Amino acid sequence: MPHAVAATDLLLAYGTRLALTGATFEIPTGVVVALIGPNGSGKSSLLRAVAGLLEPRSGVLDVPARRSRGAVAIVLQTTEVDRSLPITVRETVTMARYAVRGPFGRLRADDRAAVQEALEALEVADLAGRQLHELSGGQRQRVLVAQGLAQQSDLLLLDEPVTGLDVVSRELILGVIERERAAGRTVLVTTHDLDDARRADLVMLLANRVVAFGPPEEVLTDEPLRAAYGGRVLRVPEGVIVMDDPHHAHHHGPSVPAEGPRRGA
Repeated sequence: MPHAVAATDLLLAYGTRLALTGATFEIPTGVVVALIGPNGSGKSSLLRAVAGLLEPRSGVLDVPARRSRGAVAIVLQTTEVDRSLPITVRETVTMARYAVRGPFGRLRADDRAAVQEALEALEVADLAGRQLHELSGGQRQRVLVAQGLAQQSDLLLLDEPVTGLDVVSRELILGVIERERAAGRTVLVTTHDLDDARRADLVMLLANRVVAFGPPEEVLTDEPLRAAYGGRVLRVPEGVIVMDDPHHAHHHGPSVPAEGPRRGA
C-alpha cells in the first residue's frame, strides 16, 4: 500500500525549542490516525510540517499529496474571528475551492456542489448567509471543518477538532472523519481524548518523539502511556485516565542548540 506520510529521523523545532526529534514512521493511505500526547509533545507541529507550514530542521518528510494542488487540507484549532472582517459562512467554505483552482481560477458547478455538500455534512447550510463572527464556537468549528471537507483533499489534517465542543458539533465532526475514511481518504487528527483515539485505525503517541505507533489496542496501554505522560496516568476499574490539561498550555519541549543538532553527535 502506498504511504500518505513517511518520515525518517525527522526533527522539528521552533528556534531553539524542540518539538519532535528522531521520528521515523510510515502512515498508509486511507486510514485515520490519531495523534495523542501531553501538551507540547509535538502533535500540532507534526500536522503543520505535514501540511508544509513548518520546515523540518533535519531528516526526511515525504507527503506525496503535496505534489498536487489542494490535495492536503488543514483545519487548525478555532481562533477568534476579526469582527471587522465581513465574511459569511458560505464564503468561508468556498475559500477551500481556491486551494484547488488557484487564487484566480473560476469556480465551476462541481466547486459549488462541493461547498454545498460540505455545508450540509456539518449541518451549517442554514447558516450560509451569516457572518462567521456571529456564530457560536461549536458552529464556527463546524464551518472550518466544512471548509477542510470542501477541498476534497486526499489528506485531511485536523488539529483538536472536537476539543471543548457541544455534543452535536462533536458527533457531526467525528461522523465526517468516518466518512472521509470510507471514501478512501487519509485523516490525521490530534486529540487529548483516549476514547476518540480508540476510534482511529492507528494511534501515534508523542512526547517530543514517537513513543509508540500502531493499532489503538497496542498503543493505548499502560506502558506506552506512562512513558509519554510520566506519572500523570491513573488506572481505574473502567480503564486508564490520563491526567493532562486538555487545553493548550504554554508548555514546550526540551531545547536544542540554535544551530540545530550536529550530525553524528
